[in-house]
Amino acid sequence: MSVETAVQVGIRSRLVATAGVINLVPAGHILDRSQRPIIDPSIIIGEGLAVEDEDSLARDRWRVFSTLHIWKKEESLAGVRAIAWAIRMAIRPARLELGVDFHCADCRVSSVRYVRDPDGVTSHSILTIETLAEMVE
Repeated sequence: MSVETAVQVGIRSRLVATAGVINLVPAGHILDRSQRPIIDPSIIIGEGLAVEDEDSLARDRWRVFSTLHIWKKEESLAGVRAIAWAIRMAIRPARLELGVDFHCADCRVSSVRYVRDPDGVTSHSILTIETLAEMVE
């Protein structure tokens, strides 16, 4: 399994295991898919970027940036803000489980943006999770 896949699985596992998140977004609405969401509310595990950590001469560490898209039909941004906060609290307390091949050295929500969708009825939040993952030898 690639480091990017291990991180994605770790993020989704953490979110669906956290009451604060699934009280706002059912576990079945936390998805990895390409099409625009028709499920309300939803968290879509989206784009990612992995870069080799420059501090490791062994070339066994990566910074993985994972983008989550939060969608909710609402007139304000309050709902997506609440979901983003729940995700932040889910990620904050402990390192992610990344399976047998990788260890999570650090993980944090590094940015959150709140935008209104052009359809006029949907709020959207774009959240980035930054994970430092090390290969287990």
